[in-house]
Order: sequence, then structure tokens, then C-alpha cells
Amino acid sequence: MDRLANTVRPYAWGSTTALPELLGTAPTGEPQAEMWMGAHPGAPSRIDRGAGPVSLAEVIDAAPEAELGADTVRAFGPRLPFLLKLLAAGSPLSLQVHPGLAQAQEGFADEERRGVPIDSAHRNYKDANHKPELIVALTPFEGLCGFRHPVQAADLLEGLGVDDLKPYVDVLRASPEEGALREVLTAVLSAEQHAIATTVERAAVAADQLAAKGGPHADAYAAYAVLAHHYPGDPGVLAAMLLNHVQLQPGEALFLGAGIPHAYLGGLGVELMANSDNVLRCGLTPKHVDVPELLRVVRFEARDAGVLRPEDVDGEEVYETPIDEFRLSRFAAAPGAAPRLLPSRTPQVLLCTGGAVELRGVGGETGAGAETAAAAGAGAGAGAGLTLTPGESVFVPAGERITLSGDGMLFRATVVA
Repeated sequence: MDRLANTVRPYAWGSTTALPELLGTAPTGEPQAEMWMGAHPGAPSRIDRGAGPVSLAEVIDAAPEAELGADTVRAFGPRLPFLLKLLAAGSPLSLQVHPGLAQAQEGFADEERRGVPIDSAHRNYKDANHKPELIVALTPFEGLCGFRHPVQAADLLEGLGVDDLKPYVDVLRASPEEGALREVLTAVLSAEQHAIATTVERAAVAADQLAAKGGPHADAYAAYAVLAHHYPGDPGVLAAMLLNHVQLQPGEALFLGAGIPHAYLGGLGVELMANSDNVLRCGLTPKHVDVPELLRVVRFEARDAGVLRPEDVDGEEVYETPIDEFRLSRFAAAPGAAPRLLPSRTPQVLLCTGGAVELRGVGGETGAGAETAAAAGAGAGAGAGLTLTPGESVFVPAGERITLSGDGMLFRATVVA
């Protein structure tokens, strides 16, 4: 296994304190938004196997089957198919959706044919891959996820008492679900800029007042008022009012599949996603919003936010998702418990988020013998070990057997075997 040296991305929306508190480092005063763990070309982790630091991406490129295993290469190609992150939101991220695989392939090929530069601000598709993602809260975490039922959205908008919103309310009450959501989102994002900015300002004032009064929508109104504070006049504030407002407790998660509009508003979490940069923005951003392409990708269907909780599978707490490129689980190591042998068929990134966990290589034996060596934690079956503290991580190549012990929390990112 290889200890990872990871890059922290200083995006403007990042928290100035959350990552330093987890890592036990002094805040710099600058935002620290994401720490990337993996082989994404934008900021690959670095490892050192004795000849000095080298990019994990380069190591995998040099010997993909040795690092990833033949099954993973056969299924996903010669690259690590997922990216693990620590995400620390100090202010709201953009409202966005991700394309499905076929949509990404088609969109990428189209922009390549038209000669749109890959680094263009108006480019939608940076690659030909989809970008499903999973976020697990480490602290109380706030976000938006999926469309409300149109009648519920109408009630929330009507409650603001803003006359400019009445046409949207009428459509949401009178039209079929998909048509209502499509028509209102299209109208909001296509409206004349000055007029919609005025409507957003009026809605924001009303939301702030209603949040202070309490009531069933108080938390949601407070969140929308915050969005308007960060993005005054942005039509994305009204688009956000069509979405479910969700507050996760530590350990709870959201899965964001293709076409599901969402935004993270605040908190610290572990995020796992397919290895892609494809994002289509709906608002809450100064960046490019391609409304026609966005409307082609969005799934106009009402749904619950879909809060996930881990399911225990023989002591491994698994966050079940409907895709194969990644699988996220966690282990709670307890003092005095026998070392646990982790599955070894697939490549893994292991991340400590609390306490201290010891990882130790197991060599020599296979099958039941390996289990015995793991339980013993010493002797012929035991190999080199290391200890992880919060924010530290390792890459474990496919086929390498590792045991876990100690007193702490370990997240395990891998692929579906």
C-alpha cells in the first residue's frame, strides 16, 4: 500500500476551517474546498515507492493491470474509475446536473467535432464519461437534491407572497408533473435579466422574513435567503426553490445520479464520484449556463431527496448505489478487536476520518490461512504497517491484502467487484 500525498483545492466556496480542523493543521485564512485522493489528471495524488514522489496516475499508466487488477481494467479501462474527495463547503456551490454516459459521449463528440477548445469557458463536456456522485456527511451538511412535487413547490412559492411568482405557481398547480417542472425552470432561466433579478430580490426579502417567523418551511426559506445573499439577482435562486432542501446528519448520504439537479450549501463530507469533470450549471454561478443543453440533460421528475444510510454487510457499512464505477463503505475500528482482513480483489483508496487506524499488509498465505494470519496480526503472515489519522489516506493495489485495527473510522472507496 502507498501513503497518499494529496492536493487541496482552494475554490472560493471552500471553508477556511473545516479541513484544517479535520487534518489538525493551522488555518491559512484562505478557503480550502476539496482534497482529492486518486489519479484524476487535474490533481493526482502522489506516492513514493523509494525513488521519490511520483504521480499515482503515472504509476497506474505504467502498469494498469498490476495496480488495478485485470477485472477492473476489463470493465473500466486502464485508469482508476473513481475519485475520492473530502469536501468542505463554507458557502453554496453552483446549482448543477451531471449527464448520463450516453449524453456525455454524445456531447463530448459533438464539441470535439465543432472544435470547441477543451479549456473554453463555454465548453460543457470535458470528457466522455458520466459523473454520478455520492456525498456522506461528516458534520451536519445542507444541500438541495431533486425536484419537489410541483404542488409542494407551488405552496412554497405562493407562501412568499410575491406577485411576480404567481404565473409559476399557476403552472405548477395546473400542469402535469414533467411539463410543469420543465416549463417553470425554462421560464426562470430564460427570463429577461433585469426582470428576473427584481423578482429574485423580492423573493429573497420575503424568504428571509418568513424564515425568522418559523413554520414548516422556515429552514428552506432560510437556505434560499442565504443563496440570494451570495448570488443576488441570480435566477438560480428561483430554480433552487423547485428543489428539495435537505439537512444531513453525520453518516447520512445523498446519491446524485444523471440529470438530478443539486447543490451543496454547507458542511464537511466524504465525496466519491466517477472520474469525470462534466458539469452543466443551472445557476448560482458566474460561469457559463447553457440553457438548451441543460434542459436536454435534466430529469424533470419529482422525487424525495433520497437520504441514504449505510447498510451493515458483515461489519462493513456499505452505501448502496446503482452503479459499478465506485463503491463506498466504512469501518469502525474498535480497541481490542481482532484485526480485520479487507477484501483485496479490487483497487482501493482508504481514508481515515476519525481516531487512528492501523493498516498492515498480510503476505505469504491465501484463503483461510490469510484469515488466520490476519487475526494473529503477527508472524509469517504479517507485513509492513502504517497508522492513519484523520485526513490521511492510502492507495492499495488490487490483490494486496490489508488488515485494519485500532480505534477510529475508515472509509473504503473501490469498484463493484
